[in-house]
Amino acid sequence: MKAIILAAGVGRRLGVDQPKCLLEFNGKALLRRHLETLAGCGIDEVTIGVGYKAAEIETALTDSDVGTRVQLVYNPDYAQGSIATLWSLRESLSARSGILLMDADVLYDERLIARLLKSRHRNCFLLDRNLEAGEEPVKLCVRNGRLIEFRKQVNITCDYFGESVGFFRLASEMASKLIQVTARYLAEKRLDAPYEEALRDVLLAEPEHFGYEDITGLPWIEIDFAQDIDRACAEILPQLLEHD
Repeated sequence: MKAIILAAGVGRRLGVDQPKCLLEFNGKALLRRHLETLAGCGIDEVTIGVGYKAAEIETALTDSDVGTRVQLVYNPDYAQGSIATLWSLRESLSARSGILLMDADVLYDERLIARLLKSRHRNCFLLDRNLEAGEEPVKLCVRNGRLIEFRKQVNITCDYFGESVGFFRLASEMASKLIQVTARYLAEKRLDAPYEEALRDVLLAEPEHFGYEDITGLPWIEIDFAQDIDRACAEILPQLLEHD
């Protein structure tokens, strides 16, 4: 299995002049944390989709040797959105052994990756029941033990909601279907859609082939806004250091 990390975005809402994956917490960049965690879980092949200030990411990688083979795939159209970046990664998505698809802007406990890798579900989401209020979190909806929706805004009845961490495990055949859906989005000029919409289409077409792991209680945070950095330092990082 290989990992694919989405790290091409500008991160305008955060207001920093660098790729979000290079933000440091306790002196260590998110990107290095990703690579160390993946290597520790036995994943030694990582592809990173880059765009905004890609040279800075490349420089950071030359100074980081964590025992993983890292390939950078540059998306010149990164400003068009994550669908374009996903399309640029289509060759990597075709891995026969399956993939982990990951957002780059997450500070998290390594046990999240372990849960994905050990899951009995070949196609798997991570779900946190401690869902923050509002429209910003990407929500997972569960009914009768099955995922039935995956979106920021949902208007259906379900047994419970959870927040998606932004890490996904996909078997090779499902990753291939994600490529096909992404191609359709490009053909329809739906570049303003987040990549999660393409993944949602794949999920809803065959929900019986997907599962989830409930990681409620494990520390993690997605870094989108300045206040997320504050919370990461004050709440999440101390829990990670305690676990280490």
